Amino acid sequence: MEELRTLFKAGPGGVMTDDVGVITGDLELLTRCDPAGEVTTLVTYEGAEEWYKLTGGSTHLHDAKDHEPLHRTLAAVLNRPIG
Repeated sequence: MEELRTLFKAGPGGVMTDDVGVITGDLELLTRCDPAGEVTTLVTYEGAEEWYKLTGGSTHLHDAKDHEPLHRTLAAVLNRPIG
């Protein structure tokens, strides 16, 4: 299973998780993709150990090679350092 990680800063509205609702601030994005193309997306506070499922963040890719572009795009959308 391939994992990709990116640090980002959530904007004023934060990001919604299934586990604890909205989280804000300095966060880390983790995407996992298995060989069949199943993607799971998680976030955590930077430096924390507990991960939360990003609401709407699970998907299936037709080609697992698309994992990296998907991760980069999601990180770019979530990163809002100015708001």
